[in-house]
Amino acid sequence: MNNKSKMDLNSVIGILLAFIAIIGGQILEGGHVGSLLQVAAFLIVMGGTVGAVLLQSPVKVFLNGVKMSVWVFFPPTNSPQTLIKQIINWAHISRKEGLLALETHVPIVKDPLTKKGLQLLADGSTPEKLREVLEIDILAFEAHQRQSARIWEAAGGYAPTIGILGAVLGLIHVMENLSDPELLGSGIAVAFVATIYGVGLANLIFLPIANKLKSIINEHVVMQEILVDGFVAIANGENPRLIENRLKGYFV
Repeated sequence: MNNKSKMDLNSVIGILLAFIAIIGGQILEGGHVGSLLQVAAFLIVMGGTVGAVLLQSPVKVFLNGVKMSVWVFFPPTNSPQTLIKQIINWAHISRKEGLLALETHVPIVKDPLTKKGLQLLADGSTPEKLREVLEIDILAFEAHQRQSARIWEAAGGYAPTIGILGAVLGLIHVMENLSDPELLGSGIAVAFVATIYGVGLANLIFLPIANKLKSIINEHVVMQEILVDGFVAIANGENPRLIENRLKGYFV
């Protein structure tokens, strides 16, 4: 993936629209925004959700999933046209100078999969072995990235339940202070707001992030499949124009 990325305005607009709609609806119904701000409820939901996700996930996977959340607003840019153009350039070089000439391009490449593919081509690997080795790398990459993205999906599953737990805790607090009317209001507020936080965070933040990350991972895997198909075609000695037309079919 290219590290240079632009802000995804769809994500920004989507999250702003969701929160504006909820807060606006609260105001239109005559409620106060301050009534939705309950620190205790937020701590219960967020703390409980993060704790549950940490319990089910290895630390490495959890940290990678958190880092990947940046992609929601700044997704890695993938340019299939640029990739295909580069593959065709390598195809021309291999036809004119031989596969061994591609070895000089290996140190220039930064992407690990591309570097490995070029080295295998230069070493004279058969098309079948080339595809087998590179597809193992793709499967491993996809499995690791999807596992990291699933921490957000897991958070979306736990948050509503933790919200209900917060509501029960709030009601317990209310029942303990029935003799003191001044404490009833705060207890009831925590009870209902905890449920709102749980459901809201799950459906407005956690699950959308999980689905967005899955989409980005899918796009990257397609780019990797284009790369592998291109390398295999070069290994088979196919005509560069034929290779270009076939690779463009991924985006018809």
